Amino acid sequence: MDKLTAMQVFVTVVDCGSQSAAAEQLDLSRPVVSRYLAELEAWAGARLMHRTTRKLSLTAAGHELLPRCRQLLDLSADMQAAVTLPDRAPQGLLRLTASSSFGQAQLARVVAEFVALYPAVSVDLVLLDRAVNLVEERIDLGVRISNELDPNLIARRLSVCRSVVCAAPSYLEKRGRPQGLEALSQHNCLSHFYYGKSLWTFEREGAPEALASSVNVSVNVKGNVSANDAGALLQAALAGAGVAILPTYLAGEHLRAGRLLALLPDLKPTELSIYAVYASRKNMSTALRVMLDFLAEQFPPEPLWDSQ
Repeated sequence: MDKLTAMQVFVTVVDCGSQSAAAEQLDLSRPVVSRYLAELEAWAGARLMHRTTRKLSLTAAGHELLPRCRQLLDLSADMQAAVTLPDRAPQGLLRLTASSSFGQAQLARVVAEFVALYPAVSVDLVLLDRAVNLVEERIDLGVRISNELDPNLIARRLSVCRSVVCAAPSYLEKRGRPQGLEALSQHNCLSHFYYGKSLWTFEREGAPEALASSVNVSVNVKGNVSANDAGALLQAALAGAGVAILPTYLAGEHLRAGRLLALLPDLKPTELSIYAVYASRKNMSTALRVMLDFLAEQFPPEPLWDSQ
């Protein structure tokens, strides 16, 4: 018996919910699927499924064996990927997703460089400011900026996302610089729909020696502009609409050019991690594997946009 194939059949039957659907997905006949299941049960020495005319359900032994089968199949895929011939050029379509602001400010350039190096690869870049279900929306790879990830996804940490409190000189000329945390409540604050719309939280540097080196502090804020996209908040801040917390990957060039001014240097907005996430290692394409490595090169642990 080919045990790996039998395990693949078992896992696919569970995922599809029926032997007929699994047979269609695996391009096997229904009797062949039944034979693989029977051989796997004979090898395991236990019945793995209750089979009725209406549904399939796992036995206690099936519940025990299923995650181990998944692990072995993933390990097999990793071993196969490790010995893939290096001269096998990446090809095919990759669907990538990221937030609109990061995609436009950083990722689009990286994708352009990637397809220039690997012209046989095409990339669909899906930029959305919402959580995307990678499986349902047929996404190969997502770039997520978060400290909380879906545990069902495989994540590779790329870099760090820092933010800065800032405003345009034109706004500060009219309203003055905020001189401390509490002063922010008296300013027009430009907020993100989903991240701190009315409450901004920081780490305050230089806490008393008896405490930790930094402590979390918060302030209630209000303003007349909010958006679900950091790029829109950047444009509003540049136009002098108010004070904003903006990621440095977006605001850095404007800070260096003086179009925005950094405020409250003793307050540090929460840092987030930048991850590349994908749904499964199984049957990972060469293009996806090479893209992961390319992103790691382009977005090192200490981001280039913070050192320019």
